[in-house]
Amino acid sequence: MIDRDLAGLYGVETKRLNEQVKRNIDRFPADFMFQLTDKEKEEVVANCDHLNSLKFAKTNPYAFTEHGAVMLASVLNSEQAVQTSILVVKVFVELRKSLVSHEELTRKIIALELKYNKSFSVVFQALKELIDQPKPERRRIGFIKQKDDNEEKK
Repeated sequence: MIDRDLAGLYGVETKRLNEQVKRNIDRFPADFMFQLTDKEKEEVVANCDHLNSLKFAKTNPYAFTEHGAVMLASVLNSEQAVQTSILVVKVFVELRKSLVSHEELTRKIIALELKYNKSFSVVFQALKELIDQPKPERRRIGFIKQKDDNEEKK
């Protein structure tokens, strides 16, 4: 999560949140927090409308992992920060559960496919297509340059 979003959740200004992080930097190793690069900041701004104002920020925002978000609660030490960190942890746990269940389902389908491949090949192919749905091809927008008669004769 971006520092600005966490500051809003914890009920503090982004500036104060970052001050507390700097005062307690030893509590925030690289796997808890990192600063976005210019390119990453551009991507975040392009993909998240609510972060549009970051486009003009002088410094790049910090991003926090679930562990960093929990550590922030102890650094900020307010009731709202503690309660919010509990909710943040619960959300991350649910996300992890959904990822694990998807991977587990894929493994089970592969195991079944190896066991019953000849009998159910059509079913397994349909399941594979449902799991690995390709992204739709984007249509090109604009005009296609057409060759004129002189270019075709050359």
